[in-house]
Amino acid sequence: MSVTADNHTPTHGNHAAKGANGAMNGVLRENGGVSAADVNISLSKKGMTPAGLVPADSLMTWQADGAVQLRMSETGALSRPPETVHAMFTRAVKNYPNQVAMGVKRNEVWVKWTYQQYYDDACRAAKSFIKLGLERFHGVGIIGFNSPEWFIGHVGAILAGGFGVGIYTTNNAEACRYVADSCEANVIVVENNVQLQKILKIWDKLPHLKAVVQYTGALEQKRPNLYTWEEFMQLGSDVADKVLEDRISAQVPNQCCILIYTSGTTGNPKGAMLSHDNITWTAHYASEYASLRMGKEISVSYLPLSHVAGQMLDIFAPMCNAGSTYFAQPDALKGTLVATLKEVRPTALLGVPRVWEKIAEKLQAIGRESRGMKKKLATWAKGVGLAGNMNIMKGQSPPWGWTVANAVVFRTIRKALGLDRCRLQYSGAAPIAMETLQYFMSINVPLYELYGMSESTGPHTMSLPHHFRVGSCGSEFPGVTTVIKNADDEGIGEVCFYGRHVFMGYLKMEDKTREALDEEGLLHSGDLGKKDQEGFLYITGRIKELIITAGGENIPPVLIEDTVKEELPIISNAMLIGDKRKFLSCLLTPKVEMDAETGAPTDDLTQQAIDFCRKVGSQATKASEIAEGRDTIITEAIQAGITRANKRAASRAQNIQKWLLLQQDFSIPGGELGPTLKLRRPIVNKMYAETIDKFYSEPAPTPGTTPMEETKHR
Repeated sequence: MSVTADNHTPTHGNHAAKGANGAMNGVLRENGGVSAADVNISLSKKGMTPAGLVPADSLMTWQADGAVQLRMSETGALSRPPETVHAMFTRAVKNYPNQVAMGVKRNEVWVKWTYQQYYDDACRAAKSFIKLGLERFHGVGIIGFNSPEWFIGHVGAILAGGFGVGIYTTNNAEACRYVADSCEANVIVVENNVQLQKILKIWDKLPHLKAVVQYTGALEQKRPNLYTWEEFMQLGSDVADKVLEDRISAQVPNQCCILIYTSGTTGNPKGAMLSHDNITWTAHYASEYASLRMGKEISVSYLPLSHVAGQMLDIFAPMCNAGSTYFAQPDALKGTLVATLKEVRPTALLGVPRVWEKIAEKLQAIGRESRGMKKKLATWAKGVGLAGNMNIMKGQSPPWGWTVANAVVFRTIRKALGLDRCRLQYSGAAPIAMETLQYFMSINVPLYELYGMSESTGPHTMSLPHHFRVGSCGSEFPGVTTVIKNADDEGIGEVCFYGRHVFMGYLKMEDKTREALDEEGLLHSGDLGKKDQEGFLYITGRIKELIITAGGENIPPVLIEDTVKEELPIISNAMLIGDKRKFLSCLLTPKVEMDAETGAPTDDLTQQAIDFCRKVGSQATKASEIAEGRDTIITEAIQAGITRANKRAASRAQNIQKWLLLQQDFSIPGGELGPTLKLRRPIVNKMYAETIDKFYSEPAPTPGTTPMEETKHR
């Protein structure tokens, strides 16, 4: 397919930086690449435009129909010919037409789609979107739990020339309105009546919205332009094939394909524009780096598809590799995930840290019930497991007993988790505690960290079996480059990205786009990190989260917060405070059970928290019994943990002087956590402003004393 400026000329309207400067080119050449400017100059000398691309004069755009230069080179990974999502999809259909593409369990029976059926349904959906009036470069919003209909609707929107736009299921009506208005959504697809009601409240405020489709359950009310999934899939039956073919042939790799809206941790969500090339190029090289096998990989879809990680792992990487995706049940994170894993037995699995922590807590609870020889065997095996995986990490042979421990203990555990044929267990989206990493190494289910962002189409660095370091988020896959900007004496600076995975820009946000993408073509992550001599990347914090005390000390909060949680297994969340203050203080929350229906924190302590209480001599079982200094034993135990954490600090300025154990854990429903479980610091600061002010209404304790400050704030 080749589309030239003669038959398709988008309006750009923005003339940003044209490639990288000489210094940046040098950095990239050292890493095996060249800049987009170099490539386009060399091609223009030959009197040609890269095949199938719309001519563009910039690496960035913020306009829906804008096009960008691609960061290509004449050799290496950056030289791979660009292609659209449709081209990638049809290759899988051609080569693996009867391969299972996806499956979902309904009424206790697995319903499956082959790649041919998946493609046919996506085309039917595309025609129906066209029938409903979907215009090119307009959004199709989808809000609901992962399902075949989610995939079909998303891919169908792309084939019809629109943007697939995931909307977080936790969004309220106003947040849904913001996203739908931003992308000028012509159609919104909802899962059920709960999500439908959000859209009905705001429909009259969305001038571009023409129809709404509900993909599960019967409609509780009929109204014009509201359809069931079955009705929707029939709407386009009279749309000619030629109409859809024209929409598909008009698509080019260097224009926008999907929008990923950020979670709005620090303000309104931003719509990250990802091109066809962003998706297809990243899916190919990330899959190749991870040694994903054509037609053999199996995944379980349960993470939010409104997040880039869910889409890349569940939709686009399998499409690239003709993999099979099976859907978990909507209550996966409330306890049914492991049951699905045991049925599906995936070959790769991504979990956010909290998912892995919950699995570890359940396994540890089972372990505490063991007695006698069984307990001794498990303890021995865990020692072998940790030592063995540390040896593997260092390129050494496992210790004596490794084979026996695997045969007798580890295989049983992996089978019980549904991970007996899983080669890649990934953790991402947020920092994971060292304690959790070491626990899973001890049972020979090593977790491999990866790192990236919506603006890098998901992954930027990845850890691999036999190529990982504990605490590192891995190294770059082919064609991507990391530049550490403004590094200090320890090599820590802002982590910046370069490669064809770097996004186009933020929809309708020129200023935000220019903040993220500089004139060298670098994506500024806002994260602080460093690379070691082996090329492994370590993330140490975020620039915007950096605390600068009244004394001028720069303090990365995440490292201190993680240390506190390591010292105190009763603590779920810790938030450090101290920006422009004379000393550091900290808000702590206890580990509690979450309500199975709402996801809100309950008053019941988790078993791990109860075990901590028993260990230090408290009989508490409720958060309300220990919060705000109500249990002296717990207060003293937490202070002892804070003191230990302070001893591990790099300087006295990094010591926590005052703290308070809150009664309620942070959560998504509570607003303290974003949809990807990231701490929303500005919101927590506002919610607990009075408590925080009390920390600083009296002087910090004298060094060497025991600051039981929390008892003053009951």
